[in-house]
This record gives sequence, structure tokens and C-alpha cells, in this order.
Amino acid sequence: MHGHGADYKDLVVFLAAAGVIVPLVNRLKISPVLGFLAAGVVLGPDGLARFSGALPWLSWITIREPGQLAQLSELGVAFLLFMIGLELSWERLRAMRRLVFGLGMMQVLACSVVLAGGFMLTGQSLAGAAVLGMGLALSSTAVVMPVLAERGRLKGTVGRSTFAILLAQDLSVAPILITVTVLAALAQQGGGLDLDPAVLGRALFTLAPAAIGLGLLILLGRVVLRPMFRSVAKARKVDQGGELFVAASLLVVVGAGLAAQASGLSMSIGALVAGVLLAETEFRREVEISIEPFKGLLLGVFFVGVGLGLDLDAVAANPWGVIGLAAAITVVKTGVIFILARLWGLAARPALETALVLAPAGEFAFVVFATGLVEGVAPSALTSTVALSATLSIFSIPFLAMLGQRLTRRPRLEAAAMPDERELPQQADGAVVIVGFGRVGRLIGEMLKVHDQAFIAVDADPGIVAAGRRDGYDVFYGDAGRAEMLLRCGVQTTRALVVTMDAPGKVDEVVRTARQLRDDLILIARARDDQHAARLYALGVTDAVPETTEASLQLAENTLVDLGVPMGLVLASIHERRDQFRQVFQAAVSDQRRDRPMRAFRVSQNRTRARLE
Repeated sequence: MHGHGADYKDLVVFLAAAGVIVPLVNRLKISPVLGFLAAGVVLGPDGLARFSGALPWLSWITIREPGQLAQLSELGVAFLLFMIGLELSWERLRAMRRLVFGLGMMQVLACSVVLAGGFMLTGQSLAGAAVLGMGLALSSTAVVMPVLAERGRLKGTVGRSTFAILLAQDLSVAPILITVTVLAALAQQGGGLDLDPAVLGRALFTLAPAAIGLGLLILLGRVVLRPMFRSVAKARKVDQGGELFVAASLLVVVGAGLAAQASGLSMSIGALVAGVLLAETEFRREVEISIEPFKGLLLGVFFVGVGLGLDLDAVAANPWGVIGLAAAITVVKTGVIFILARLWGLAARPALETALVLAPAGEFAFVVFATGLVEGVAPSALTSTVALSATLSIFSIPFLAMLGQRLTRRPRLEAAAMPDERELPQQADGAVVIVGFGRVGRLIGEMLKVHDQAFIAVDADPGIVAAGRRDGYDVFYGDAGRAEMLLRCGVQTTRALVVTMDAPGKVDEVVRTARQLRDDLILIARARDDQHAARLYALGVTDAVPETTEASLQLAENTLVDLGVPMGLVLASIHERRDQFRQVFQAAVSDQRRDRPMRAFRVSQNRTRARLE
């Protein structure tokens, strides 16, 4: 194939495969991760592409140059880490510090030592065994997190402990690479432990740009991100377009990733930091919705890339050796992680599920192996076999997650098993959701706060959102008429949703969307007048509060009290009249629904009579 079109052929093949795979695996109730992994194997150079010589038309539906998808694959992992960061905050990270810097770092160290010891027993040198052990100690964030999300395991004990360990692993990549450099210097000196201080200093000095870059990224993020998104939100309010928000979100992910790369860190670490910084702002929910479609597609590229990397010829040449090594790595890591999780207070079942999903190798293993080969401390023949086994183990993650969940089928035990659970903020779970935080919404929020009722608010006016957050309220920017925004704000777990906006059409839209998402939701809405209230009852609100009626009742109450009528009698009569109004609105809705079949029947009769005449 020649011409400029051939440059994009592999990308077109991937998009076509995604369009077929995702609906198919959803219908078969199979993990999309497995679907993309299998597509990579089938469509790759060792799959159907090997027959393109005999059947030239296969070259149009296979991927011959995996490198074309490599950059998109890296972006997919960055987007995943960015979305994870949006679910965190500095306070939550502080609350998780025992798991991240205790359990997580100990897992990296213990697995590295045990695996390195195993390789030394096979006759490998200390330096080579250490490189292989450190690489295999890491797990796959890009595969584990989506698999847990698919199975609904992210918010429980397993999800939090798994994420804490994965975060610790991501933070340990840079120190591991430095350690490989130091091991290379030791090997060049003949294996002695008396390392030249100058060599050690040069190795450690490479950490300085990473530390400086990370500090600058955090500082600039705190200064720039909120004003930038506030400006975008104001522009969006004028032109009603969502493209600016999508563009700004993409800019933050890619820009933070590139800045981290320039500092010697991974792109995913930069994206994670940007997500954590944005999690502190009022734009967090809207950014999540803007990024979601890109994250899923780009992660698909990553999984296809993993499948492309599986060398079937090498597996066929030594199947038992490769598969046996993959199984050994998984079993050893499962045992080590399970023991550590139990020592850190997790119950047996969550500890076992956590150990199973983290036992396979991860994508950073290939980075560590490549560095070890460049530095000359990792034996090339064994490293290629280990890398192949690591790839096979990644394929097993969805199956191990399924096995772990089946072995731990008593989810009620999780709540008491997780240490420091009370320290983790459960922001939207059970909280009342107020849509519209203007004068009416703020007053409702203040009254909820007086009575110790948790709430969060959503508003599409960036100025109102900023003012609410300055006053210490949990207010987010976004359009609550979109199902995605209501889901992000916890509509599935909230006790009540209150719609306070003064635009009747928008109130109807939010009510309609909320009722479609949840039949049993307590739904209270502000109505313009009696007709609007009747329409809202038809849409399924629990209570509609018409402004004109409430103003009349308030005037009547003040008048009666000022005339000397006892307050108790006045309040009782006002409540009685309010109930009468509500019954009238609801009866009108019932009559309309009851009359529809009769009206349709009369119309049909009239049409029949007209035809006969």
C-alpha cells in the first residue's frame, strides 16, 4: 500500500475493530478489555497479518506497524490516570497515606526482593535478578482499574486498597530506574559494594529535574487551572457550546503529561497530578463528562497494543516455559500481597481479591527491562522470555478479577474490614443534591446545614459556583439536565433532589432526566405557577412548589397573624390549604391521564362517522 492514506490505515483498522468489538462484547457480557486484547492478537503481525502474503486483501484489515498506535496508547493511560486523579483530593490522599506509603511501598519492596531471590536461585547475577524482580513487582494500572470499574469494585475496600498500591507503584517507577543505573555502575566496578560517590551522585542527580518539574507542575496547576476553566465556563455560557470545555480538558491532560515527561517523569504521573489539582475545583464533574469518551477509546488503543506485543511464535517455541513462568510470577505475587494486606488490617476476602488483581505484571515492567538492557545489567535472552510471560500475565487480569469476586462473595464484610474508612470523604453518597444555587437554592442549602443534612449543589453559572465555593459550600459547575452530570453527582444514592432554577423549561428537563434515572427518588421542584406545577406532577415530581401560590399563602399567613389570629391556627390552616392545592394539581394530572384514552376513542368515533357519511 502506498500514498498518504496508508499512513492512517492502522488507525482506521483499530477504529473499525472498536466499532465491532464494543457492541459484541457488551452483548456477550464479556469484558471490553478482553475484547481489545484479543483484537490485538488477531489483527497483529503474528495474527492474520502473517497470511497477507498469500492473501493480499488481509493487509487492509490488519495492523502491521504497531508503532503507529504507540503514542495514542500512551495518551490512553494518561487519560485513565487523569480520571483517577479527579476522584481524589489532597485531603483524601492524606487520609490514604498509610495505605499508599505503607502497604503500597512495602508491596513494591517485598515483591522485588522475593522475585529477585527466585531469579538468583536460577543462577542469575544480583544486578540482573534485581532488575527482573523490580520490573515484575509492578502491576498494570491501565488494565486493573478499568476491570475493577466494570465489575463495580472501585468504591469498596478492594478498590481503595488496590488503587493505593497502584499509586505507590507509579511513584516508585523513577526510584527504580535510578536503582537500575546504580546497579549498572556497581556491575562495571566488578560487583563490589564500594560504589564511587561521584557515580552515585550523578545517578541521584537525575532525580532533581523530576522533583523540580513536579513542584512546578503543582504550583502552576494551583495558580492557572481554576481561572482558565472559569473563563471557559463563561465563554460557554455565552455560546452554549461544549467544545471549549472538551478542548480545555484535553489541553490539561496532554500539557501536564508532556511537562512531566520533560522533567523525567512518566506522562501518566503528570496527568494524575493535574487530575488531583482539578478535583479541588468546582469544574471537576463537567471535566469528567468531557473526558470520558476520549479515555475509553484511547485505553482501547492501549489494550490493542498489549495484544500486538504478544509474540505467538515465541510462545509456541517454548509454551510450557513461558506459561509456567507467568503462572509462577502470579502465584508468588498473590502470596506476598495477600500476607501484606492482612498485616495492614484488611480482612481475608478483600485481601485475597486485591492480591489476585495485582499479581500479574504491568506495562511499566517493559520500561524497567528496556532500561536494564540498555545499562547492560539484564540478560537479553532471559529478559525477552520474562517480558513474554509478563504480557501473558496481563491477559489474565480480567479472569483473576472475576475469580477474586466469586471467592469473596460476601460484600457486607467489606465495610468493617477497611482501616481508616471514616477518614475518606464520601462526598455525594446519601447527600441531598440541589440543582441551582442562586437565591432560592442557597437558602435551601443554609437550612439543610442548620439541620445537619449533607448536600452538594450544581449550577451552570460559573459566578454563582465560585461565590458558593468561597463561602465553603460544595458547589460544582455543570448542566444538571444531562444524565451524566446527575450520575456524577450521586443521583443513584442521594436521598432527595431539589430543583430550584427559575427557568421552567430547564426545570422540566432536569426533572425528566432525574426521574428516568431513578423511579424512587424524592424529587422536589420549583414551579413558575399553577399550570407549571401541574406539568411537573405529570413528569413525576414528589412535590412541586408554585411561586404564585406560595407567595399568596405567605401573604395570607402574615395578614392573619398581624390581625391577632393565634399562630398555631394560622399555620394549620395554611398547611391545610397547601395540601388542597397539591391534591388539585395531582387530580388534574390523573384526570388528564384518564381522559386520554376516552378522547382518543371519541376522535376515532368521529373519524369513522365522517367516513360513513
